[in-house]
Amino acid sequence: MEDSLASILWRGKTMTGNSGEMEQAASSASATFEEVVRQHLPYLHGLAVRLCGDRERAEDVVQDALLRAFRAFPRLRNRQRPRVWLTRVLRSCFHDDLRKDPPRSQPQGVDDDAPFDLFDTIAEEDPFPHSDRVHLDFLELFDDVRIIEVLQRLGSDCREALILAYIYGFTAREIGEITGAPLGTVLARLSRGRRQLERGLWEYAQQMGLLRETEIES
Repeated sequence: MEDSLASILWRGKTMTGNSGEMEQAASSASATFEEVVRQHLPYLHGLAVRLCGDRERAEDVVQDALLRAFRAFPRLRNRQRPRVWLTRVLRSCFHDDLRKDPPRSQPQGVDDDAPFDLFDTIAEEDPFPHSDRVHLDFLELFDDVRIIEVLQRLGSDCREALILAYIYGFTAREIGEITGAPLGTVLARLSRGRRQLERGLWEYAQQMGLLRETEIES
């Protein structure tokens, strides 16, 4: 990103004082902080979008997280793992934002109590009768936008764990450190989240007519 970190920190914020004071405050951003954080900005934006399901809201969460991280940086002792620390800060801002302004409509939940196996379901339903790669064809129906929409249907704890583990490669122990959850709880959320995701992908494809589109094309 071409914007200076200082400008991102203060963009859209209301401050008391004149513009000269704002510029002075922005320009005082530590060079060390900028060096640490800049390389993680694309990651923070991507994570926020996947958590929020809304780009505008995600932008606000990232701005809040950067400002909070900037203020806390002088007290940060371990600077060898900034990605974990920044993720924890952003997650905290995300949950604060949810409490302050909960979504007007709750996402439709995915029932993961009944047994469901996406691999077996695709094989049995055979939505791609002329394909020898039916499972890959099914997954290719989902671009980033559709994946984000499906993720929003999952329980928030499970969605969070799946995103951190399977999109960004955090270990279960790191996810526990980020979320404050015990290791066993993280593993349970990942297991339940996978079941929810499999069912969510299939139900989304049915509800959005994606499988009917493949029948027409064939």
